[in-house]
Amino acid sequence: MSPDLTLSRAELSSLLLCLLAAGCLTEMVRYHTYEEDAPGTVIGVLWDDLQSSSGDRPLGSFWLMEQFSNSSLVRVREGDGQLSIGEEGIDRERLCGQSLQCVLAFDVVSFWQEQYRLVHVELEVRDINDNAPRFPQAHIPLEVSESAAPGTRLPLEIAVDPDVGSNSIQSFQLSRNSHFGIEAQPRADGGKSAELVLLQELDRETQAAYTLELVAQDGGSPARAGTATVSVRVLDANDNSPAFPQGSVTVELGEDAPRGSLLLDLDAADPDEGPNGEIVYGFGSQVPAEARQLFRLDPLSGRLTLEGPVDYERQRTYELDVQAQDRGASPLAATCKVIVRLADVNDNAPGISISPLSGAPAGAGVAYVSEAAARDSFVALVSTSDRDSGPNGQVRCALYGHEHFALQRAYADSYVLVTAAPLDRERVAEYNLTLVAEDLGSPPFKSVRQYTVRVSDENDNAPLFSKPVYEVAVLENNPPGAYLATVVARDPDLGRNGKVLYRLLETESPGGGPGSALVSVDPRSGSVRARQPLDCEELPLVEAEIEACDGGAPQLCQRARLRLRVVDQNDNAPVITSPPLANGSAELPLPASAPAGYLIARFAASDADQGANSELSYSLLGGAHPVVALNRDTGELALRRRLPGGAAGAAFPLIVAVHDGGRPSLSCTAAVRLVPTDTLPSSVEIVVVQPSAEELQLQPSLDLSVVLIAVLAGGCGLLLIAIIAVASTCRRSKSHFQPGPEEQGRGKEARLLKGSDLDLISGSFSAKDSGKGDSEFNDSDSDISGEGLKRPPSQSAENKTIPLHYENDYTVAYSTPIYQPILQLGKPNFLPQQPKLKEYQVNIPKTERLQSVFERVLSDGPATPPTTLSRQYKGLNLPPQNTLLPSASEVATSF
Repeated sequence: MSPDLTLSRAELSSLLLCLLAAGCLTEMVRYHTYEEDAPGTVIGVLWDDLQSSSGDRPLGSFWLMEQFSNSSLVRVREGDGQLSIGEEGIDRERLCGQSLQCVLAFDVVSFWQEQYRLVHVELEVRDINDNAPRFPQAHIPLEVSESAAPGTRLPLEIAVDPDVGSNSIQSFQLSRNSHFGIEAQPRADGGKSAELVLLQELDRETQAAYTLELVAQDGGSPARAGTATVSVRVLDANDNSPAFPQGSVTVELGEDAPRGSLLLDLDAADPDEGPNGEIVYGFGSQVPAEARQLFRLDPLSGRLTLEGPVDYERQRTYELDVQAQDRGASPLAATCKVIVRLADVNDNAPGISISPLSGAPAGAGVAYVSEAAARDSFVALVSTSDRDSGPNGQVRCALYGHEHFALQRAYADSYVLVTAAPLDRERVAEYNLTLVAEDLGSPPFKSVRQYTVRVSDENDNAPLFSKPVYEVAVLENNPPGAYLATVVARDPDLGRNGKVLYRLLETESPGGGPGSALVSVDPRSGSVRARQPLDCEELPLVEAEIEACDGGAPQLCQRARLRLRVVDQNDNAPVITSPPLANGSAELPLPASAPAGYLIARFAASDADQGANSELSYSLLGGAHPVVALNRDTGELALRRRLPGGAAGAAFPLIVAVHDGGRPSLSCTAAVRLVPTDTLPSSVEIVVVQPSAEELQLQPSLDLSVVLIAVLAGGCGLLLIAIIAVASTCRRSKSHFQPGPEEQGRGKEARLLKGSDLDLISGSFSAKDSGKGDSEFNDSDSDISGEGLKRPPSQSAENKTIPLHYENDYTVAYSTPIYQPILQLGKPNFLPQQPKLKEYQVNIPKTERLQSVFERVLSDGPATPPTTLSRQYKGLNLPPQNTLLPSASEVATSF
């Protein structure tokens, strides 16, 4: 760094202001540098300048907020906050133009644990004399009348110098001559212009032209200059020149003035006559090209109007040199200076710039914040701007969208977006916020900016098993590597934070031995496999503890328990433990005088299996033995009967087999020799000899199916007897029943039945019991037309039918080819009043016996006094008829 760029404490004039007290600190630091400094030039170190004001508060890493494209101009070192010039360098003229003061503002955030400090840095870029003055044209032509009076001023073109302050144009110099001088005039925009002043009268006949050298010089060190050649031509005398009422006029114009608006109506006067008195208006040579495009001057009328849009925020003042010149042979001109001042109006909406800390560029519209961020944690810097001035440029900003975030004012028109509540990415991963900036103009302008805050993941969730204890049943004797189960643990975090790995912990199983030696778990899938075959007899229960850990930092883990219940298989044969065997055989003494039922020995065996696989049964190979018997369940070997007299010296060989209850069954055998002896037993134990399985199979036994068939057959027989008894009782009741006077008086009306209801010729019979004394036959109740009564005998004779109707009220109706007697008896009191509907379909073949029954009924005399019945069918009076009723028993017998 050069000596003139050394930043001492006295030169920095740092100003530290605390503007926030909500868990954060906002400070402002000012530096200055010079334009055109080399990239990498150190401006200052924030760590050193903030130590004096931070007290005991620690300083952490420093981050530059990307704001208004300042990242390429200034760089910040993360460790100590050293500020240096970026790779592109800083050009004051490009950055600030002709502004007298050029300040580059940016923000730096310092983080320490969960606290942050916002540092607002204002960098003043100072000008150096890196530009020389320059005239628009190297040759400047001028004309002056020889009659011009001394003191006449001739405006010259404005020289331009991009530098400001002392480095801009400070003076003008003119080559030595006796008739002209040079004077510098300040302009409304802060610059300077030169005017050529006539010092003495001119004589065209003596000298008609003058050539002068004009020099513009700035005040830099070293100074720079620009030159131009001025050619003055002396014109013939013209008595009077045009004159303006005022030499300078100021006009105010609103920046929203429409095109064509009148600014000024210039009126210059010339007392001459003819062409010498005709005036033409025009802009002077000092008016820049930009102003000529914005304003229009009518050459004849002198009306100054607005030609294009003006912007107060771009340029606030315009200085126009207007010349009025006559049309004489030697034209004379007068100059009037018109200063146009623009008035600001609220024509610009506020601008919103959001600068996140990291993770996304400033214009992406996205900020990232950790879900572990504490309350009032920094999210982004919100800067507002308005090109208007005064109240029109004052902006207020508000935040809408969610209560998890808040907006705090940092300084001026800048705000800090901070967290207002704890965040949880697993619940809400993204927040959509709305920022509204509104100025104080009338009417106010408003800008709306949508902004997204995405919550970045932190390892705040441990893996979670689907259940705390996994219970698995596995058959013993499994092959090594056999699949047992799969444990599953899930972690809602992302990336490495959510990647789960499994491992077995060193724990002792209840039966002994570490569980990790018996089973293994795949670290990625969680599948559990057996390392070796499992034996239920040695280790019926295997317990292991599995731990699931994520890949975060710090690592979070959770444990679950695995219980393997080894299911028994029939893999162990029984072993005879009593009596003691030698090479699988034993000799047992048998007293020759032992009585029947004598207990010779008790066989005992053991099986290492469990459950049905360990249930033992005893038997003798070769079937039942005539002398001894072996209890299948207890293993007791006893005599069936006394030994014969001659069997004292002969031994009885036996093969005792023990079977377990497994499938397939396993067994063991023992060769036993029963040796009869003459010694008396010391004690006699008598047991009941049970028949063997073979003997039980030889005994006759009742088949269960035969028993069931017999029981069912007996039940059916009893049911049939009951039905016959009930039928007999009903038949006797029908045959002995005679209707009394009351039944005849209140008996139901007779019904007229059609002969087609029962066709005995075809052998079809149908009867339906409604339980209400009527039927579904086509009787007289349904035959309301009386066709049954009107049918001639001949028609009845042709039908050759004898309809029979039998109801629960014991009404019997029949018809013959000659007449149709109808009879109805009252219902007996012992029958139910409303029996259920019953319908029977009976096919009766035509037989001679059935026909003879009805012929006999018709031919026989009445067994009971005839009953006279009458009925009216819808106005039709039927004559009384004498009818004979056949007995119910005859009718039933016929069927």
